[in-house]
Amino acid sequence: MSRTLAILKPDCLSRNITGKAIDFILSKGFRIITLKMLHLNQKEAEGFYAVHKDKPFFDTLVNFMSSAPCIPMVLEKENAVSAFREIIGATNPADAAKGTFRKLYAQDVQRNTVHGSDSEENAQKEIAFFFPLMEIMEC
Repeated sequence: MSRTLAILKPDCLSRNITGKAIDFILSKGFRIITLKMLHLNQKEAEGFYAVHKDKPFFDTLVNFMSSAPCIPMVLEKENAVSAFREIIGATNPADAAKGTFRKLYAQDVQRNTVHGSDSEENAQKEIAFFFPLMEIMEC
């Protein structure tokens, strides 16, 4: 089994589709190891998305992610990173495959409802950003 980080973004919460998102994730065979709701401040959002610092969308992404609460969660499944990326679909919902979460629920490239780690290495870093080891339950 491997793990990945998922974040239900502010638009997911503000549109009251959090339950649909969690049901969707569970229906695809993922196990939720831990989750929490939090409101990132601007500095925290900048830190999390530092990899995109030099990209033109960085400021709007940081502003969006610090605009309202989000729900980061650790998911577990075989090949969790690639499996999760597959079920959420392309970043731009217009390009997402039919039946993916973003195709079903995302509004646009920025308000695309969910974040998923893009590599095993980033999954480990991203999980550690939000969850100290003592918060991750081993069952």
